[in-house]
Amino acid sequence: MTDVAEGTVHRQIVDIVASRTLYDESYLLPDSHFEAELGIDSVIYESILATVRERFALDEALPAGLSTIGELTAAVQEALAGGGETADPVREAVLRAAMRHTQYAREQLPLDADFEGELGIDSVVLVSVVADCARELALPDDLAGTVTAPTLRDLIAELRGRLTAPTHDVPGAREAHDEPGEPDEHHPPLPASGESPWDSRSMKDFVEQRDGDLFAKARSFRTYLRGREAERLYWYGMPLHSRCGSRALILDELTGRKREFLMFASNNYLGVANHPKVIEAVCDATRTFGATHTGSRFIGGTNMLHKELERRLAAFKGRPACVVFPGGYAANLGTISALVKSYDTLVVDKLNHMSIADGARLSGAVRKIYQHNDMADLERILKRCDDRATGKLIVADGVFSMHGDLCDLPEIVRLGREYGARVMVDDAHATGVLGERGSGTAEHFGLKGEVDLELGTMSKALAGMGGFVVGEEDVVEYLRFYANSYVFAANIPAGVAAGLIASLDVIEAEPERITRLWSNIRFLHRQLADAGFDLENTESAILPLVIGDERRAMEMGRAVRARGLFCQTVVFPGVPLGDARLRVSVTCEHTREDLEAAAGIFVEAARETGVLPSAG
Repeated sequence: MTDVAEGTVHRQIVDIVASRTLYDESYLLPDSHFEAELGIDSVIYESILATVRERFALDEALPAGLSTIGELTAAVQEALAGGGETADPVREAVLRAAMRHTQYAREQLPLDADFEGELGIDSVVLVSVVADCARELALPDDLAGTVTAPTLRDLIAELRGRLTAPTHDVPGAREAHDEPGEPDEHHPPLPASGESPWDSRSMKDFVEQRDGDLFAKARSFRTYLRGREAERLYWYGMPLHSRCGSRALILDELTGRKREFLMFASNNYLGVANHPKVIEAVCDATRTFGATHTGSRFIGGTNMLHKELERRLAAFKGRPACVVFPGGYAANLGTISALVKSYDTLVVDKLNHMSIADGARLSGAVRKIYQHNDMADLERILKRCDDRATGKLIVADGVFSMHGDLCDLPEIVRLGREYGARVMVDDAHATGVLGERGSGTAEHFGLKGEVDLELGTMSKALAGMGGFVVGEEDVVEYLRFYANSYVFAANIPAGVAAGLIASLDVIEAEPERITRLWSNIRFLHRQLADAGFDLENTESAILPLVIGDERRAMEMGRAVRARGLFCQTVVFPGVPLGDARLRVSVTCEHTREDLEAAAGIFVEAARETGVLPSAG
């Protein structure tokens, strides 16, 4: 490729980053760190890289670990300088058109891949690809219906052959047999006859798909999804036909058969979802107040039970006041966007829940991401923004939902005080699990009253629906008027509120449920660790079986289900690529026999799929 001035590369990269983040270009300096200073998460980062590769027509993937705009500029400059010659316009036009109409990334388009068998490009799509190329290369408009090339390489050669007139000379163009033909790691050789080829794409490949038709990405993903389902690797959303306890009856919609599974995918940590008193409270309140109230809290949607639920939650969490939202996701969206504005700074853990990331985007604040549980990195970030006169909010999950480990809340609170930042902890998976009373992360660390805001969801241990935030009365009152996901949304039905009050009654009256939960957690953790599984640093009811490779994780999930156990198979976007896992949720309802059976199933499935070595 021709050499491109570094300043030009830098300007174009800044333009791309600005378009993806809405930052003013003056804010984007060469040493601006993508995560820590710009708050660019993995999804947006991949979008930026995809655009950069397309803008500069880069054949190879950029190096991993680029952390600043300057590093990205240098990497692109090096890639351009290493090209050695002018890019082939025909090849680039074909690849751009193919990407546009197939939603494949450039590295997923090997030149010798068969259009139909390997790339799924049928005759209709091929016409669109050729039409785009004809427009870009100034070839006749009627060319599209006449080309029948079977591969990208053949298409490039055929189009180059059409450029025979002097006005269509292509400087630096190479002959078809000079095109590189190295194996593509994204598309390994086809398996033996009779086996289906492995689709190496993941859900990440559908994040950035550009087409004039907004629904093109949906059609492309549907084909991918149906393939995963046919291989019984994606088993998401299968309906239960029973209550969800330590066992559950699930309908396999792919086969039309029902089967009872050992259930290790439920967040019903304390088992109160099926408690007779809770169910009775839901039914009684529904008969009294009706199915729902059809209004927001401000307009006919507040019931006496909502007021009582807020009082009970505040008392349970040991804080002065509480506000209830329609959901935990809504609680994070509303609270963050109400308190943090575009001139403020939001500092978040890299592994925080997506609702926190979305709340940050909605607020428009400067978002800074510190490395997971790295307090030195958090302090570095706080020091760098300490000269800002505006507000700062640190937000962290109490229990990280895909990893099971805890935030370092004592150090977060200390640093928040030192640098004038408020602290909010999301206790979605900590409420009912951590602390002697089950009130969450602050109780667990002996910091009750030291955390500015504690947020939670009621769809897990509390066995209902909705979200809540507890804190000082003036802050809670402010949220009632400025959190849009509270003001402009219908409230939870009265029956649900009554069930939640009953759940709190059960949890407070039966502390042995928490004791039994932790006995089960420790037993299964010990069994799985002794078997050789990587459980990371979990200290909660979430036990991750870390596998890494997405294909192997999905295959192990399939092997586990075949043995009659259901747990979550977590792939992108639940975790980054290369960090796939099975997520096992333990409850107090599991018996010792359930836990022993589960440990045996995980070991057998892991040996079958190569996650663990064979017994022999």
